[in-house]
Amino acid sequence: MPNRLAHETSPYLLQHADNPVDWWPWSEEAFMEARRRGVPVHLSVGYSSCHWCHVLARESFEDEAVAASMNAHFVNIKVDREERPDVDAVYMEAVQAATGQGGWPMTVFLTPEGEPFYFGTYFPPEPRHGMPSFRQVLEGVRAAWTDRREEVAEVAGKIVRDLAGRELKFAAVDAPGEDELAQALLGLTREYDAARGGFGRAPKFPPSMVIEFLLRHAARTGSEGALQMAQDTCERMARGGIYDQLGGGFARYSVDREWVVPHFEKMLYDNALLCRVYARLWRATGSELARRVALETADFMVRELGTNEGGFASALDADSDDGTGSGKHVEGAYYVWTPEQLTEVLGEEDARLATQYFGVTEEGTFEEGASVLQLPQHEGVFDAERIESVRERLHGARSRRPAPGRDDKVVAAWNGLAVAALAETGAYFDRPDLVDAAIAAADLLVRLHLDEKARLARTSKDGHVGANAGVLEDYADVAEGFLALASVTGEGVWLEFAGFLLDHVLVRFVDEESGALYDTAVDAEKLIRRPQDPTDNATPSGWSAAAGALLSYAAHTGSEPHRTAAERALGVVKALGPRAPRFIGWGLATAEALLDGPREVAVVGPEGHPGTRELHRTALLGTAPGAVVAVGTADSGELPLLADRPLVGGEPTAYVCRNFTCDAPTTDVDRLRTALGGAPTG
Repeated sequence: MPNRLAHETSPYLLQHADNPVDWWPWSEEAFMEARRRGVPVHLSVGYSSCHWCHVLARESFEDEAVAASMNAHFVNIKVDREERPDVDAVYMEAVQAATGQGGWPMTVFLTPEGEPFYFGTYFPPEPRHGMPSFRQVLEGVRAAWTDRREEVAEVAGKIVRDLAGRELKFAAVDAPGEDELAQALLGLTREYDAARGGFGRAPKFPPSMVIEFLLRHAARTGSEGALQMAQDTCERMARGGIYDQLGGGFARYSVDREWVVPHFEKMLYDNALLCRVYARLWRATGSELARRVALETADFMVRELGTNEGGFASALDADSDDGTGSGKHVEGAYYVWTPEQLTEVLGEEDARLATQYFGVTEEGTFEEGASVLQLPQHEGVFDAERIESVRERLHGARSRRPAPGRDDKVVAAWNGLAVAALAETGAYFDRPDLVDAAIAAADLLVRLHLDEKARLARTSKDGHVGANAGVLEDYADVAEGFLALASVTGEGVWLEFAGFLLDHVLVRFVDEESGALYDTAVDAEKLIRRPQDPTDNATPSGWSAAAGALLSYAAHTGSEPHRTAAERALGVVKALGPRAPRFIGWGLATAEALLDGPREVAVVGPEGHPGTRELHRTALLGTAPGAVVAVGTADSGELPLLADRPLVGGEPTAYVCRNFTCDAPTTDVDRLRTALGGAPTG
C-alpha cells in the first residue's frame, strides 16, 4: 500500500512511495508525530539520479523486516535534496562537521525538535569494510534513545550550538583587488594537473566556475597561463569519457584523474554551466572543438532534458536496464560498448575503425570488458565522413537501448543557468532555435514559478508548481538567465523581471549590517540554523551568483544599491579566494567583472538593420569580463543603457562605457571588437 509520499510531486520521493517504510515528507506534522510518540526522527536525504541512494533503497527500504523496525521505532522522513537544498545544507554541514565527510544518501537521526545526534551516509545490509549494517545502526540509535536519552540530548544540543557559531559575518568594506585575484591564480596553478587538465586528484569534477574565472582573468590581464589552463582542461574533458561522444553532454564527474570513466548521471546544471564555458572558450580562442562541444551540449539539453512545458528536467540517471531481460539496472549500461557490440552495429571493417577512433579495447576501460568512448588526440588522420557515419549509426543503435530514467522536475535555479547558456550559445553561433528554447524556459519560470509578488517557487513538474519556496540560488540564477536574455534579445521585460527578483534578494536575503547573504529568506521556514554558504559546489553558490547578478543589473540600470550590495557580498571572496580558489570560482569571476567595470555596451539602431545586427553580435562576442549589452532604439524606453544615445551619421552606433562614463561612439565593427577584447569573426 502506498505511503504518504504517493501525493508528492518529486520523482525521487515518488520512487519511495511503494516502500514498506511509512515515509513522511518533510513537514511539521512529521515532527509533531515524533513528539507524540516519543521517538527519534530518521531523516534520509537523496535525489533521483543518485546511484547509492537507489542501492540503499533496494537493500534496506524495500526489505519488509527492516521497514518494520524503522516504522516501530522512528518517524521516517524522506527529503529530495534538490527540492529542499536548505534542509540538505543544514544537516550536511552537521554530517561533515561530525565525520569529516559527507555525501548522498545522507542518513541523519534527529530529536523530535529537529536536532541531529547521529550521522552517516550509505549503510550496507550487512557489516562491510568496517561499516555497520543499516540494521545495526537502527538498533544502536534505538538503544541510545531508550537507555541514554540525556546523553543524546547533550550531544544534539552541542551540535546545534556549534552550527550556530559558524555564521558568516564578513563585514567587508571592499571587494578583492588585483593582489587577491593574482594570489587566487597562483593557488590554482599549484593545484593544476598539467598532465591531465583539471585540478586535484580523483575523483575529478568539471571545474566550470573556475574556468569562467580563468577566461575572465585572461581577458582582463592577458595572462597566457590562465587561458592555457582553461583551454587544456576543456580539451581533456571534451576528449574523455566524461563527455558523451555520441549524444553530447557531460556526465557528473570522472572517477579517475584522466577523465576516462565517468559517474554516468547527467545533470542539467553541469551541462548548462559547461555549455556556457565552452561557448565562451570559443569566443576567446576560436577553438573548433569548443564550438562543437558547446553546440552539442546545447542540443543535448534541448533534446533530452526539454519538458513539454518548455522547461528543462533536472537529470538523467546513471543506471539503466542492462538489456538482458533480467530487469537488472546497471550503471553506464546505456553508454558503454564492447568490440562485439560495435561489430554487430557497424560490421567488421567499420567496427575496427570505431575501436581505434573511440579507444575501445578488448579488455575494456570500464567494467566486464566494456569501454567508455573517448576521442583521439589526432582526429585529422581519420576520414571525417566515415567517422560521422559511424557516429550516427552508433547513436541510433544506442537510442534503441533501454534509456536511463529522467528526473522530470524543473528546478528554477538550474533552468536559469540553462536560459543563460542557451541564449548566449544561440547568439554566438547564429542558432535562433536555441534562443527560442531559452525564451520558452524563461516564460515557464515567469508563468509558473513566479507569483504575483515576484516570489519564486523552487520547483515544478508536469506544469504543476511545487510547494517549496525558492532559495537564494533560485533568485540569483534565474535573474542571471533573464539578464542574459535581455542582452541577447534586447527585450526590456527580462531586465524588469530580473529586477523584481534581485529586489527580493536585497530585502529578504541580505544582512543589512554586514552585507552577508543567507541561502534562505528571512521569512522562510525556520530550521536549526539559517543556512549560509559562499563556496561553490556543483553550482555557483547562491552568495556568488547573487553578487554576479546584482553587479550585472547595476551595470544595466545604474542602480547604486545593487552595485553596493554586490561589492559588499564580494568581501567574502577577498577573504576566501586566495586560500581556496577552487571553491569560489564564480565569486572570483564576478570580482574580475567588477575590476573591469564591468563594461556597459549600448548598440543603438533600427531592429533588423544589418549594421545593428553586426554591432550587436560583435558586442556579445566581446571578451571583456562580465560586460552587459543592450540593443534597440534610443526612444524605446525598454533598456536604460539606450537612453539618450543618438545614431552617428544616421548609422547604427555602439557606445562602450564603464560606470556610465563612455568612450567615443563608433559605427565601426572593428573598433568595437578592439574595444571589447577582440572576438573571433567566424
